[in-house]
Amino acid sequence: MTVADDGGAAGAAGVRASAQKLVAHVRALAKLEKELAKAELERKGASAAGGVATAIGAAVLALFALAFALATVTALLALVVDWWLALLIVFLLLVLGVAALAFASRSLFRRAGPLKPVQALEEARRTRDLLRGGR
Repeated sequence: MTVADDGGAAGAAGVRASAQKLVAHVRALAKLEKELAKAELERKGASAAGGVATAIGAAVLALFALAFALATVTALLALVVDWWLALLIVFLLLVLGVAALAFASRSLFRRAGPLKPVQALEEARRTRDLLRGGR
């Protein structure tokens, strides 16, 4: 065996070790990007769940508002006395509650944004471009 043959074998082993390290690093990077995507989706999902809960609350209050509206109309038609005014005031307060919950729900849905892991996808794109030799 010549010196050139011995250097070639050592060089191949070094390339193999470097390739194995590169594969290990790429796997670790992919795992970290997956964890980032999972964390981002969990955060956005929690915000969307808050929006759903307040929308359900608004729907329940809307149902009560409808019941009080019908009670008010019935009171107006049946008795035409002062107690219908109390029912009307309660109805208007419930409508205000529905409006407040609807606006809160809309705000929570908007804050959630699109339900895709934007940060993780951007990081994966950057990594892919870097590995391909681009900028």
